[in-house]
Amino acid sequence: MTEREKMLAGQLYDCGDTELLTRWHQAKDLVRDYNATDSADLEAKDRILGELLGGRGQNLWITAPFYVDYGNNIYFGDNCEVNMNCTFLDDNRIVIGDHALIAPNVQIYTAFHPTNPYDRFGEPREDGSFAFCRTQTAPVIIGDRVWIGGGVIIMPGVTIGDNVVIGAGSVVTKDIPSNVIAYGSPCRVVRENIRGNR
Repeated sequence: MTEREKMLAGQLYDCGDTELLTRWHQAKDLVRDYNATDSADLEAKDRILGELLGGRGQNLWITAPFYVDYGNNIYFGDNCEVNMNCTFLDDNRIVIGDHALIAPNVQIYTAFHPTNPYDRFGEPREDGSFAFCRTQTAPVIIGDRVWIGGGVIIMPGVTIGDNVVIGAGSVVTKDIPSNVIAYGSPCRVVRENIRGNR
């Protein structure tokens, strides 16, 4: 099993693996180029997103700056908008459905580390070189017609259903069902959000 396969399976993996580091550097170069591209140069931005992302539907709008770990673990549906200064740590899959609205400064995390400080790093290397900390992952899944408010933080392993609004500044630590408005730290369901079927 490769380190990338371990990463996507949620197992402990080596962040310093050559394949992973190569893609990590590629992604950082691509987002650097995307963030430096003229705002009106839609053709160049579309080309970069095609190289960066794992998959996307039609009509994706991402306002720079935008930050990722690998990029190729991020999947968007149709008609999605991501506002400025969002960070997606896609060490596992981040799947976002159709008609998503993601406000500025949203952070989506799929990576986490052991809470015991002695478990975060292995034994010191004999040559004194840097050892990346031990890491695991869990995917984040966001349904259709979801609005994520400004400054929201979504933690690893969270699933958010369809037709959901997450209020600004929330920290989403657990799954949120469909058809609700939720906010707070930790984020909690406050009320239903949809009337009738459409």
